[in-house]
Amino acid sequence: MQQSVSQTIHCINPDCPSPYPQPWGNKFCSGCGASLYLNNRYIPLQRLGSGGFATIYTVWDEQTQSQRVLKVLIDNSPKALQLFEQEATVLQDLNHPGIPRVEPGSYFLLSVGNPQLRLLPCLVMEKINGQTLDYVLSQYPQGCPETLVRDWLYQATAILRELHYSGIIHRDLKPSNLMLREETNQLVAIDFGGAKQISRLPLSFRGNSTRLISPGYSPPEQMAGEAVGPTADFYALGRTMIQLLTGQDLADLENPITGELQWREHTVVTPALADLLDDMVLAEPNKRPGNALKIQRRLTATVRLQRKSPPPITSLPQTPTQAIATLARGITAIVGWVLRLVLNILLACLDTTWEMLLGGIGAATGAIAGLILIIGTRFGDYFADWLSWNLPLFLPDVESTVWQVMPLFAIAGLGTGWGLTLAGGFSQERRPLIAGLMGIFGYSIGWLIWQESVSYALIERLLGVVTAIAVTPLALGLGLPSHYFVHTLVAAAGTGTIFGGLAWLGLLPVDMLLNIFSASEANPVDLIYTVAFFTLLGITTGLCLGVSYYVVVPILRRLGWN
Repeated sequence: MQQSVSQTIHCINPDCPSPYPQPWGNKFCSGCGASLYLNNRYIPLQRLGSGGFATIYTVWDEQTQSQRVLKVLIDNSPKALQLFEQEATVLQDLNHPGIPRVEPGSYFLLSVGNPQLRLLPCLVMEKINGQTLDYVLSQYPQGCPETLVRDWLYQATAILRELHYSGIIHRDLKPSNLMLREETNQLVAIDFGGAKQISRLPLSFRGNSTRLISPGYSPPEQMAGEAVGPTADFYALGRTMIQLLTGQDLADLENPITGELQWREHTVVTPALADLLDDMVLAEPNKRPGNALKIQRRLTATVRLQRKSPPPITSLPQTPTQAIATLARGITAIVGWVLRLVLNILLACLDTTWEMLLGGIGAATGAIAGLILIIGTRFGDYFADWLSWNLPLFLPDVESTVWQVMPLFAIAGLGTGWGLTLAGGFSQERRPLIAGLMGIFGYSIGWLIWQESVSYALIERLLGVVTAIAVTPLALGLGLPSHYFVHTLVAAAGTGTIFGGLAWLGLLPVDMLLNIFSASEANPVDLIYTVAFFTLLGITTGLCLGVSYYVVVPILRRLGWN
């Protein structure tokens, strides 16, 4: 390490009697004996500051030969540790120029033993050289220019779009937690200690959130400890931008009765931007913009942003060698992008094919078991007798003479659900019991609707409706990671359309379908047709779920529907 970087070391033990200065080259603190060579890589140089539960240091990274930032947790409460570990996990999973980079393995524990033994959780992250928007605001006492605020709002929204796409809410946006890189003016969000994973459930079904309050910026639902969603970040960001525009303390802008901000008369701002900010800071979460993309679209619809960038160094023409190197880098980038695209497509195809294969095998196994049960035993007759006596008590208008076939469809649905679950594709939670029960329910309902409608409905349309209804509960029971109703809609609509189309084209003959739903014939050919029908239904369901997971949902996410 060069002497120009630092000549002394700072001990990070919060109980050290003399943490600074420590001579360069010391491996252990002369005051408390704590290690000064952290994680066999980092050397603490300077204490930058201390917050409510952590202290920040500049460290020298021996591996990369660069300065980084070290965050040391000094609050030993379980909640503080949980938030600290959460910040480490969140940052390691993100890769965006507006988010500090944290490499895998940058979170570690340091043991110190003087005056008492304790473990210090440590997190090393990229050092952002620049100023916070809080400092920038101090340079504009009357408020920052609208052009700058527009640019910051657009960049901050892009950061939130990445966070929300990754299932993360920041929950603590404010001027002091937004920085500008001095080299590029790129906005960077910092302090992810309050970040939280977005729940998959609707807001009304979520539990309460850990209360985290930044007065003036936190939305009402967050201050009350209620469940929060992405719109909580929009509220805090909107209030941040209003403060930057006006230069006023937010408390001075609030109506003492309603709590609403009365800020427009304190600055000169275009009505469209003012309307957008007012919408972002509405008290009711469902009235704020629904996602980051909507905010960006409203910004770009009013003024085409002119992003400030450092002046490009183009005064000297490129030499032939430089031109070849630039071309080579461009070609390498394009080839890398194409290879990643091909690999992702290949993995998606393999995952979907595996789901189709096991879905088909599970369906075939269930169909064979069901046929054995209703043809090789008296179970179907017993079931039909029992249902004929008891069902009229609940559904007196339902009539059927082939109740003994219903177990065939129920067991085929069970096998399909188990097969799709066993495949484990599409990042699903493996829930064989729920998937199996939902398969039984869906296939049984589909069979019942067929029996009640076949006498007057067009077979092609009826088959499409019945297969769509059969697949719907099954898709809901698979435990897919998000967008449940989208996956269900695509699977149901896709399966129903394919089977209705096959029947319309004559590839699924009417006689064959009538026999499958009534099991009127037990010869080997008809039994093979029955097993093939359920196998095709399982394969088609897996295919439609793959299209939904790898095509439809990514498109919706890019459009801002997270």
